Amino acid sequence: MVVLRIRNVHKRKYALLCLCIVGFIMYRYLGSFSSVPAKGRRMSRKVGLSANTSQFTLEGEPFRILGGSIHYFRVPRAYWRDRLMKMKACGFNTLTTYVPWSLHQPEQGVFNFHTQLDLGAYISLAAELGLWVILRPGPYVSSELDLGGLPSWLLRDGSMRLRTTHPAFTQAVNTFFDKLIPKVVPLQFKKGGPIIAVQVENEYGSFAKDQSYMLFIKEALQSRGISEMLLTSDNHNTLKSGGVDGAIRTVKLQKLNQRTIQDLNAIQVPTMVMDYWTGWYDVWGDLHHVLPPEDVVSTVREILRRGMSVNLYMFHGGSSFGFMSGALADPSYRALVPSYDYDAPLTEAGEYTPKYHLLRDLLSRYNRGDTFPDMPALRYREAYEPAIMYQHLSLWDALSFTEGVSKPVNMEKLPVNSGNGQAYGYTLYETSITSGGLLKSGDNVRDRALVRHFDCSDPSLQGRRTLSLLVENCGRVHRGRDLDKQHKGLVGDILLNNIPLRDFTVYSLDMKPSFIDRFAPWKTLSEAPSFPGFFMGRLFVYGYPSDTFVKMPGWEKGVVFINGLNLGRYWSIGPQQTLYLPGPFINSGINQVIVFEEQEGDYKVQFEDTPDLGMAADVQ
Repeated sequence: MVVLRIRNVHKRKYALLCLCIVGFIMYRYLGSFSSVPAKGRRMSRKVGLSANTSQFTLEGEPFRILGGSIHYFRVPRAYWRDRLMKMKACGFNTLTTYVPWSLHQPEQGVFNFHTQLDLGAYISLAAELGLWVILRPGPYVSSELDLGGLPSWLLRDGSMRLRTTHPAFTQAVNTFFDKLIPKVVPLQFKKGGPIIAVQVENEYGSFAKDQSYMLFIKEALQSRGISEMLLTSDNHNTLKSGGVDGAIRTVKLQKLNQRTIQDLNAIQVPTMVMDYWTGWYDVWGDLHHVLPPEDVVSTVREILRRGMSVNLYMFHGGSSFGFMSGALADPSYRALVPSYDYDAPLTEAGEYTPKYHLLRDLLSRYNRGDTFPDMPALRYREAYEPAIMYQHLSLWDALSFTEGVSKPVNMEKLPVNSGNGQAYGYTLYETSITSGGLLKSGDNVRDRALVRHFDCSDPSLQGRRTLSLLVENCGRVHRGRDLDKQHKGLVGDILLNNIPLRDFTVYSLDMKPSFIDRFAPWKTLSEAPSFPGFFMGRLFVYGYPSDTFVKMPGWEKGVVFINGLNLGRYWSIGPQQTLYLPGPFINSGINQVIVFEEQEGDYKVQFEDTPDLGMAADVQ
C-alpha cells in the first residue's frame, strides 16, 4: 500500500510537470499569434516591435506578424473599411501597403495626399479596426506599377540614375520624403499609432547598382523621425546584397523550400516571409494566372508550423485604374492589364473566395480562443442596360497644338504639365512626306504606333501628304536594371527609305480629366465614324449605384472613361475582358460614358454583374 501510494504521488507529479511543460509551449507558440492588445489592457508603447534570437516581440510579448497587403490607391476610398474588415475577419493582425511616389507627386512641387491618396486616413482606419501596419514607402516599390512607382518626370534628366545616390535622384527623394514622412511619424507605434515597422526600399538585391544607396534611404527615414523596426525584402538569392545594417531581412516567395529557409536562417532569426505571393499578375495576350487554394493554404500552414511570420501579397489586389500598370521587359516587352485581382483571397471586387475561407479556417485553429469578427456582408452587383454611343469626336478634332520640333521628342521631354513632360497616354507625331516607301522604326517606337497618311489640307502643300504616328505608352517596365531607359513615345529617328524624318508637329494626349473636359462640340454619331476617335454615351442608374463590370464586345483596343474617370484600358486580345466599375464611381441617374477606340467599335458598352478575367492557367 505504501509503495502503491508513493507511485501514485510520483505519477501525479509527473503528470503535473508534463502539463506545465505543455502549457508553457502552448503559451509561447500561440502567444505569438496575439494581434492587438486585449480590450482594457494598456501598452507602455516604449519598446515596439523587436526581434530576439528566436522570435518577434511587441512590447516584450511574443508576437507573430500575420499580415496582408491591401493598397489604398487600388481600392476606392469608400471601400477601404469594407476590405480591411474582411481581412480582420479572416484572422490577420497586420496591414501592409506600398506608397506610390508617382501618384503622390505627379509633378515637381505638386503633392497629393487627399481623398483617394489620403495615406494618413488609411493608416488611422487600420488602427481603428485593430490592425497593426507595416509601411513600405519606397521610394521605389515595384508593385507592378508604371516605372515601379517612380515619377516619370525623373527621366527628363538625361544623366538620371534611378535607385542610386546620383545627386539628382537623392535630391528628388529628399524632397518627397520631406512631405511624406512627417505625415506618418505621428502614426508610429511608440507615438500611439499602428505602424510597427517600416520597409527600406524594395527588392534592392536584384538591382544593387550602388552600395551606398540603401544606407542613404535608411538614414533618410530615420533622420525624419522613423523610429520603429526597419525591414528589407528580397528574393532568397539576393538577401545579402539587398540588406542594410540595422534592418531585419525578409524574404519573398511563392513556394517554400528548404533552400530558401536555409538562406534566411543563415543570415538571421527570426524569419519572416514579407511577400508570400497568393497568385500573380496578368499581361496582355497571355492567360489569367491563378494559384490553387490548396497550394496557398498548404504553404501558409507550413510557414506557421515553422514559427515564421508571414505577409500575404496580395490579400486583396484591387485595380490599377487608369494608366497605373507597369510592364515586363524580360524576355520581351509585355504590358500588364489594369486588373490587379492577383487571384487573391478577396477578388478585385472584394468578393470572398475559397482561399479566403480556407485561410480563415486555418488561422482559427491557431487562435487562442478569441473569436474572429463576423464576415462583412457582400455588396450587390448589377448588370445595367447597355450605354448606347450617340456622339462622336474624331481624334483630329480633339487635338490642341503642342509643339513643333525638328527631331522626334519622347513624351517625358515634351513641354507640357508645367515643364514635367507627359507621364501617360498617347502622343501623336505628324510630319509631311512627298512619296511613299519603306518605313523603319528600329526600336524607337515605345510602345505601339498606329500609322496613317492622308493628303495635306493646306493648298500650299499640294503634292505632299501628312504622315501620322499615334504612339501609345503601354506602361513603363516596373522592375529590372533598365529603369533609366523607360522613355516613351518616339525615342529616336523614324526612317522613310532610310532617310530620317524631320519637322514633326507633336500633340500630347495624356487622357487626363482636363484633356477630356475640353472636348467641344461633339458631333452626332454617323454610320461610318472615323478611327481613332472618341465615342460618348450614357449609363442610366436607378436607385443606389451598385458595382458592375464593363464589357466591350465588338471593340478592339482603347480606354474607358466613366464620369471623367479613366477606368483603364481594354484590348480584345485579353485575357481581361471586363473592367471593374465600383459603385462609388457611379451616380444615381445619368452617367457619362466615353470610349477612346483606336480601330473599330460596336457603339455600345455593356455592363455585366460578373467579371471575366479570361481563360485561367496555374502559376508556374
